Amino acid sequence: MPDYTPRLEHKFSFGLWTVSNRGRDPFGDVVRPALAPNDAVAMLGDVGAWGVNLHDNDLVPIDATPSERDRIVREFQRACTAHGIVVPMATVSLFYDPIFKDGAFTANDARVRAYALQKTMRAMDLGAELGAKIFVLWGGREGTETDACRRPDEAVKRLREAVDYLCEYSIDRAYGFRFALEAKPNEPRGDIYMATTGAYLGFIPTLAHPEMVGVNPEVAHETMAGLNFLHAVAQAWEAGKLFHIDLNDQMPGRYDQDFRFGAANPRAAFFLVKFLEDAGYDGPRHFDAHAYRTEDYEGVKDFARGCMRSYLILKERARQWNADKEIQALVKEIIGAGADAPAIGKYSAQGRDTLLARRFDRGAIAARGLGYERLDQLTMEVLMGAR
Repeated sequence: MPDYTPRLEHKFSFGLWTVSNRGRDPFGDVVRPALAPNDAVAMLGDVGAWGVNLHDNDLVPIDATPSERDRIVREFQRACTAHGIVVPMATVSLFYDPIFKDGAFTANDARVRAYALQKTMRAMDLGAELGAKIFVLWGGREGTETDACRRPDEAVKRLREAVDYLCEYSIDRAYGFRFALEAKPNEPRGDIYMATTGAYLGFIPTLAHPEMVGVNPEVAHETMAGLNFLHAVAQAWEAGKLFHIDLNDQMPGRYDQDFRFGAANPRAAFFLVKFLEDAGYDGPRHFDAHAYRTEDYEGVKDFARGCMRSYLILKERARQWNADKEIQALVKEIIGAGADAPAIGKYSAQGRDTLLARRFDRGAIAARGLGYERLDQLTMEVLMGAR
């Protein structure tokens, strides 16, 4: 019987904002009492998680004095040590406080842009003190409801200036951060400037320190726009930019649901887990999700355990798929089609002439069935435990 017990080497992490989510939504107030950060850490230790991630104000109130801040951080560090929890990633809240109603790094008011940089640098100080090496930037309000307010190319320039500045700050302080940029198409703004992971992959090469900057794709953020999340992850991986990943689940075309991982579309979750495991991704597997509003904190524990267990079940299903002789024979047949075709590879005069001289029997090639229906059915049988 496979062992689905989470272990430290799985690098499962949760945000303070996930397990401490109180169930408030736009139509209803909180359903769970406040959970202090140190108690959240204890919960994560109890369910077998490896790490905890945080926004600056998840831990330290925005108006805390320096002495209050230091006391809170010391107590949090003690709690992490006591429960065997690490802090792999930190981030900053540039969306909650009213000052950010028009964005942060892209806001029209220069005072807001300056404050956003100041707040982010202090959040980086906090993350470094806690041992984080990844710093996520989600531009939750970097967007607009009306394009009359600013030219979108000006917003991109402001965003570039901010990220370049933060890279220099990390270098200056010797923090060693890798920045992971997180995309989302909309919500809470009508439109967010960097709507997709692909948009950020196009933005990163324009930075002063592109080697320091990657992406943090989130299942829900790509799926809510009807996009294929696996394809975004694969593009980021192929580009060497998959610095972090947010795992949850989502129905296409809905608001940001942040369901338990695998709860809405286990088929898509299977292909995602299979890709991460086959590719050798060794970064954190971060669950940016929320328990249902129906739950008390025992239900939140069930939610957290469920995220990790579903990942491990799908990892085992991926192992079975890779070991299935019938599936692998079919894959070999599919991949090996056209083995006699001229090699493409690097352009050369000889290769050019060989390719131009080759005659292709289009009708015969097009008439061949590819076997994808059979392959997909076998995949579903593995996923459903029928093989």
